[in-house]
Amino acid sequence: MQWLHNYQLFLFDFDGLLVNTEEIHYLAYKNMCAARGVILDWDFTRYCQAAHYEADALHKQLYACFPQLQLQEPNWNVLYAEKKQAVHKLFVEGVVQLMPGAAALLQLLQKTNTLHCVVTHSANDLIQALRRQHPILDAIPVWITREHYTHPKPHPECYIKAIQQLAKPNEKVIGFEDTPRGVRALLGSRAQPVLICQASYPEIPDFIKAGVIHYPSLSDIPA
Repeated sequence: MQWLHNYQLFLFDFDGLLVNTEEIHYLAYKNMCAARGVILDWDFTRYCQAAHYEADALHKQLYACFPQLQLQEPNWNVLYAEKKQAVHKLFVEGVVQLMPGAAALLQLLQKTNTLHCVVTHSANDLIQALRRQHPILDAIPVWITREHYTHPKPHPECYIKAIQQLAKPNEKVIGFEDTPRGVRALLGSRAQPVLICQASYPEIPDFIKAGVIHYPSLSDIPA
């Protein structure tokens, strides 16, 4: 892969990019709502429209569409903790698959000793469950999780911190994301942004004009 010769640091989002966890999070929200007697009738596409933009868009839209949920529990942190428990239960009970092309790319980076890092808003305890399932993930040398920074994506803090910590000023950095929110975070840093997604987000043409590289999946990156 030519990129291995052009970049000294590779940055990766986690959920939906390296591991197929987005459907697990979707199911966890459905389970959390069902436990409170609320039927979350969104399909997966509708869920993604709410989850993949601003950090607080999902809970605002859930409260707007299901006011009985807010009447039951106006403190979103309580509901989010219940959702987190549902995610952990699903992670432990079933194997979450790697996304297409993820293993091959990580193996290549590890074989060539190219520095790479995960930058994610996922909590460390959930990540540990998946690292135990997939040794290729456990070999990633650096993990920056939500315990390590303050502002969630699309704020660029997490990527700026990773670059300051891992890259020299003259080294080139490339970052991979699967959502518009993540791409905006990368655009706020000096990394070359790459959007990996099947979804036809309306922002994609503008992202490409801004210099973002787009592929449907990691397996579509030219060898």
